[in-house]
Amino acid sequence: MNLTEQIFDYCERQGPELYAEPLNALSNAAFFYWAWRLWREVDPHKPYLAARMRWLAGLIALVGVGSLAFHTTAARWASILDVLFIGVFNVSYLIIFLRVVPQWPRHWAFAGGAVYIIVDRIAAMHLPSDAFNGSVLYLPAVAVLIGLTIYARLIAPQSGRMMTGALTVFSVSLLARTVDQAACASWSWGTHFLWHLLNAWVLYQLSRAVALAARGQTLVVLPRIGETIEAGDKP
Repeated sequence: MNLTEQIFDYCERQGPELYAEPLNALSNAAFFYWAWRLWREVDPHKPYLAARMRWLAGLIALVGVGSLAFHTTAARWASILDVLFIGVFNVSYLIIFLRVVPQWPRHWAFAGGAVYIIVDRIAAMHLPSDAFNGSVLYLPAVAVLIGLTIYARLIAPQSGRMMTGALTVFSVSLLARTVDQAACASWSWGTHFLWHLLNAWVLYQLSRAVALAARGQTLVVLPRIGETIEAGDKP
């Protein structure tokens, strides 16, 4: 594998220059903005919740770093970095959600993260990577997010409503990512930059939903796996 090979996957890129994708590159500022907002909203009086939210805020910023690197250099190594940071956020969010909302014990939450990684890798090996402009590879993440949103609406209604809004916006952002190449004929800039702008807010809103559940939102009692912990307590 040639890690310095350039990848021309998006409508906006018409050459090898660093500035060949101005909208795709500049729109990554949204990740840094929402990461900063999430960091500022951390409640210092709940140290373990604060650590979780700062971790998610840092990962949102890293998603922006990986995406910016890819949309400037277009190099394969940057593409790998981009996908890696998104994957780490997805797994981290799932584990934190399972710890805070259904209040799973640590070992069950990490087991859930491991199962997600396995399913995601199996899907990547068997799904056609170029289907829907590559958006098909996000199907495992979409399925998990739908499941978490449904569960949150049952056990933590306020958080569930926030996640429903985030899921709706995510579907729009995924559509923008999917139609990027098809839009080239009528709009040379493409639509991938909308994926960045919308998805950055989605990650922020999903993180806020977990924080809301942990800050004392009244939780509906449902059957849980193993012993429970009080929301926001030490993991």
